[in-house]
This record gives sequence, structure tokens and C-alpha cells, in this order.
Amino acid sequence: MSEGALHDVVVIGGGQSGLAAGYFLRRSGISFAILDAHDRPGGAWPGAWDSLRLFSPAAMSSLPGWPMPPSEGGYPGRDHVVDYLARYEQRYGLPVRRPVRAESVLRMEGGLSVRTDRGTRRARAVISATGGASRPFIPSWPGGALFQGRQIHSSAYRSPQGFAGQRVLVVGGGNSGAQILAELSRVAETTWVTLEPPRFLPDEVDGRVLFARATERVHAQMQGREPAAPGGGLGDIVMVPPVREARDRDRLHAVRPFARFVPEGVVWQDGTQSPVDAVIWCTGFRPDLGHLAPLGVLEADGRVAVENGRSTREPRLWLLGYGDWTGAASATLAGITRSARGTVHAIQHFLTTERS
Repeated sequence: MSEGALHDVVVIGGGQSGLAAGYFLRRSGISFAILDAHDRPGGAWPGAWDSLRLFSPAAMSSLPGWPMPPSEGGYPGRDHVVDYLARYEQRYGLPVRRPVRAESVLRMEGGLSVRTDRGTRRARAVISATGGASRPFIPSWPGGALFQGRQIHSSAYRSPQGFAGQRVLVVGGGNSGAQILAELSRVAETTWVTLEPPRFLPDEVDGRVLFARATERVHAQMQGREPAAPGGGLGDIVMVPPVREARDRDRLHAVRPFARFVPEGVVWQDGTQSPVDAVIWCTGFRPDLGHLAPLGVLEADGRVAVENGRSTREPRLWLLGYGDWTGAASATLAGITRSARGTVHAIQHFLTTERS
């Protein structure tokens, strides 16, 4: 890919956020290209563990324009999501170029230059939609370097195979921790480690309530008020079928964090020691924003200061899908539509104003 024509917009990232942006860009008539570092469709989803389940039914986990087809069991699995995303970009003829890895974004006269491992693209505006899957976060823990067992992040976990009969700590109180613990506990001696006691939603409530809460938090912040009391109960772990089954086996108990590692295991806060063979860190991700560093827009925490998803330091740069700070629930399939629509509308206004 050599430096060529000037696009109106270059989207960096071909996962769910980039595709949602592409849908609205296609409808707007804006010239654009989507650059995806992966060698196949689906963004980060192909790298998820084998048994992963979404928190909401297919109809509530859809990108704009085309509802996700129903899936067996109600809650779509990883492969169902990957297939949907692949078919989505084909359905709308989105100009995804892969594998193309964006290395840096630089200012140029009248726009931004996106330098990649396959040449350079020029654009009047850029949408960064790379997510965080390439930056898994494992917290630093006392004695971690001494531990002789296996440590992996949830992003590297695939299935219980290889953990049978072992003593495994699952660290992290979110939905990924609950789902991985549920299946591991059938074959291994598991201990669930969470900062706070895990909070479970009622069985009849799914991920839609989490989306509604995120939206309410953002609206309350914009209006300068306290968020309304959360609906659907105070939990944040969705009781998908595998998690309910683990509860029925009495395996959903969690303990507070251990004090430190030792070569053979961990030492708890009360001084007792437990042997451990493996630790699975379900501790989330950090935004993948290194390509934006040359613009001087990264803050001390590694994020970019934004207003309605637009960089406050670079008016030609928008960020999409990194979490609530770039749009309510924007890191989810259910929540990306609103942010993508707003982003493209803002870019369209910017380009029109600039040309006039």
C-alpha cells in the first residue's frame, strides 16, 4: 500500500467499532477506508476462549442495520459472533483492508497521515477504533516473579483442557472470571479471587441492564446529577447458563486477594499458604493507543482526553469503542451503535464546515 489519494476518513481497527463506523460512513457518502491489523474478520473475537457466551440475546447484541441472527441456547457464543461480523462487513461492502497495522498517526497539511506496515494513508479525519484486546492487563503482585506455576491472562485462555486435576486461581470478579471459573471448576480445584464479593444479577436479567446503567451514568454526568438507582438488582455478573450451572454445584464462592506469591503458591492475608499450579488473570485490558503517541494526545494514564469522543488536542481525531469514556457502553456490541452514529455525524459536520 503506497501513499495515494486523500480519504475523507481513515478508520483504524476493523472490529465491531470500526464496522459500526463504516456502516454510517457508507450511508453518509464520505470516502473512507478501514485498516485492520488482524488477518481475518471478527476483530478480537476469534481470540476469545472457546465457550464464551455473550451476556444478551442475539437481537440485543447487534450492529446497526442488521440484527444478529438467533443462536442456539439464546446467548450467542464466540463463533456465532465471529461469523456475524464477517458477514456484516460483506453485507455492506465495507472497504476493510487487512492485515494492515497502523504504526503512527502524524499531522500533515489539511489532515492526518496514517503510517502502516504496508505504506501510508492520508485522511482529513481519523477514527481510532483499535480497542484493547492487544493490551491485556496483569497487575503487578508481590512475589510474582518467584512463582513457579503458570500465569496467563484470560485472553490467552481457551479451554479447561490442560488444567484438569490442577489447583487453579481465577483472579477477577467480572463476567469473564465467572464464566471461566464455571467451566474450570468442573475439572480442576479452583479458587475464585476477587477484590470485592461478586455481585450477581437475578437469573431473569441479562446484559441489557448493564447497557442501560452505563447510559444512565453518562446522561447523569452530562446533566450534573447523581445517577438513578440501578434497575434489575445491584449485580453486574450475568447469570448465563454455565454460570447458573456452577452456582447449582455451589462453586460461585469468592475470597479476597492473597498477600503475595511464593514459589509453590500463594500466601493469604492471614499468613496461611496454599499450593497453586496456575493463575488465570481475568483483569481486563488497557486501550491500544500507541499509534497516536506522535500526535502528543496521550495523557499520563495512557488515554486520550475527549469531548463526545473527539480529541481535545487534535480536532481531526475521534476515538470510538474504548469504553464509557468514549461513549456509553461503547465497548459492547449492544452499545456501539449510538457512539458510531454520533461520531460519523460529527465528522460529517466537521468536513462540511471545513470545505465551506
